[in-house]
Amino acid sequence: MKYAELFSGIGGFRSAAESISSDTDIKLKCVGFSEIDKFAVSTYNSNYNLNGEMRMNDIIEFVEDKEKLKQLKDFELLLGGFPCQSFSLLGKKLGLEDERGRILFSIDKLLTTKKPEFIVLENVRNIINHDKGKTLNQILEYFKEHKYNYVNYVVLNTQNFGLPQKRARIFFVCSTRKIDIDLTEDAIIENFKNIKKHSLKTYNNVLDILEKSVDKKYYLSEKIKHTILADGSKNFKSKSQIDLEIARTLTATMMKMHRACQDNYYSDDFIINGESHKNTSKEILFKKPVRRLTPKEALLLQGFNETFYNKAIAAGVSEHQLYKQAGNALSVNTGYALLHYLFVHLKIQER
Repeated sequence: MKYAELFSGIGGFRSAAESISSDTDIKLKCVGFSEIDKFAVSTYNSNYNLNGEMRMNDIIEFVEDKEKLKQLKDFELLLGGFPCQSFSLLGKKLGLEDERGRILFSIDKLLTTKKPEFIVLENVRNIINHDKGKTLNQILEYFKEHKYNYVNYVVLNTQNFGLPQKRARIFFVCSTRKIDIDLTEDAIIENFKNIKKHSLKTYNNVLDILEKSVDKKYYLSEKIKHTILADGSKNFKSKSQIDLEIARTLTATMMKMHRACQDNYYSDDFIINGESHKNTSKEILFKKPVRRLTPKEALLLQGFNETFYNKAIAAGVSEHQLYKQAGNALSVNTGYALLHYLFVHLKIQER
C-alpha cells in the first residue's frame, strides 16, 4: 500500500509505517513527503532511506505546480498531522488570501487529484472543543463533501502504547469505502496488547529511559532552580512537581524550560535510587541536584530510538532543534497502534 506523508516533521508516521512493514505482511511504501522546516528535513533525511519518493517540501507551493503534482505517484493512504488553524476557513471557500486557508487548499488539491482511499490525520485534542465544536464538525463535513463514506475520529493517549508520556491526540480516520468498525481507544489498546511481536521500543516508566549520568549542562543552576520549581507567583499559581514516572506532554518549546508544572524535571535521587521527590517540600528540593530531559531522552519518550538521535546529531542538527522536533512529533507507538489496528487487524483495505 502506497502512502504520502504531509507535514511530516521527523517522520513519526513514517517510523510507524516502516515498523508495520517490517513486522507484518502489510507493506507500506512512501511515495512522497512534505515538510517545510529545514532542520526537521535534515533529521528526516538522515534517518530514512529515501528511495525515489517525491520531496514535496512546501506543500502549498508544490500543489500549485501542476507538473510536479502530476509526477507524484498515486497513493492509497494519506498520513499526516497539520495545523488546526488550516480549518478556520472551512465552508467559506475563500482561503487563498490567508496562509491557513492555503494549507487547507493544498490538502484539497491532493484529495481531488490523487483521491486516496484512506486518510489518517493527527491533531491536538483541543480541536474537539474549538469554537464550541464547530471546527470539529466542519472538518468532518469537509471529508464527507470529498466523498469519504466513512469519517470518524478517536482520541489516543501515548501512555497506553508503551511510552511513559501523557499525550492525548485526536486522529481522524476516513475511507471512501462504506465500512463499519469499532474505532475506540479501548479496541485499539486491546489489539496493541495482543500483538505478540513488534519492533517498537516500549518502557514501563521514565526510569527505563533516563540516563544515570549526563552532562552538567542539563542540570538546573541555583539561580533558575527556584523559579522553575516554585508553585507559581503572585499572579500565577500552580502545583510544580518533579520525578513523575509518566512524563507530562512534551512541548515544542521545552528548550525554554518552563515551570515544573508544565515541563519534566528529575532529581538524581529519583534517577539513581528511585527515590521520588514529587511531594518533597521546596526548601529541601532546592538543595537537590535536579535536571531536565536530554534531547535523546525526549526522542525516546516519543518512540524514536538512540540510533535515530545519533544520526540526527551526526547530520549537524542542534540539540535546540531536536527538543523542538521531539515536542512536535507524532508518538511512533501511537501511530503504529492505529495503523496496525486498521490495516493489519481489521484489514479495512480488503473490505
